[in-house]
Amino acid sequence: MANTSAVYARIDTNLKESAENILKQLGISPSSAIQMLYSQIVLTKGMPLDFHLPVRKTVMIGGMDHAELDNELMKGIDFLRCGRTYSVEEVDAELAREYGI
Repeated sequence: MANTSAVYARIDTNLKESAENILKQLGISPSSAIQMLYSQIVLTKGMPLDFHLPVRKTVMIGGMDHAELDNELMKGIDFLRCGRTYSVEEVDAELAREYGI
């Protein structure tokens, strides 16, 4: 038998159940998943996860279907109705801040 050690951790019950449900569907035991995580930590000499805030997806009209385009246009109409408008200078400043253009 291999030389093994126990790992104990306290985690949220719902998180544990949700994760174990996914692992079960993948045919992976919780112990195997932890073994895989630890192996990747050793191989990468760090956490094998990408920790960063997601980049906001730019809305591109060409990639939208009819319903998505209607939804975006309705947002604009709602902004107008609420008096939420921006000057050209404000839009330029926001584009520069958000996208560097």
